[in-house]
Amino acid sequence: MKERKCVGIVDTTFSRIDMGSIAVKRLKELLPEYTIIRHTVPGIKDLPGEAKRLIDRGCEGVMTLGWVGAKQVDKYSYIALSVGLTMLSILTGKVIVDVTVHEDESSDPRELRKIAIERTRAHAENLATMLKEGGEGLVKKAGLGIRQGYEDVGPL
Repeated sequence: MKERKCVGIVDTTFSRIDMGSIAVKRLKELLPEYTIIRHTVPGIKDLPGEAKRLIDRGCEGVMTLGWVGAKQVDKYSYIALSVGLTMLSILTGKVIVDVTVHEDESSDPRELRKIAIERTRAHAENLATMLKEGGEGLVKKAGLGIRQGYEDVGPL
């Protein structure tokens, strides 16, 4: 019997919305042939390590879901996260899609919720496309000014 492909999702307890459940639901629709493994860590600096553990378990791709606070120290943590995920992707050759919501994107909690939901769904679609079609999968969308969590701005 052929072993099922695996995709990982790592979210945080710091997030103000359960982005992990949104990602799981969307990826089950888009990648029914994959096993989805979801782990949760305390904060964004913990995402790269957990993503690595999921890759080590055989996941072909990982989606990380983080929430960045509005303080300067939170911005520094985001930089550490970003560098960690970039290095992990380079060293493992695996697809890693980071979905991050910054608390200061909006002062309206309803708007932040909307951004988080839409960004998570859109990036789940991106991850599914990249896993199914490789680097060529998103070429048809290149240069179109597509945004995740906001209205698209369109091409120039």
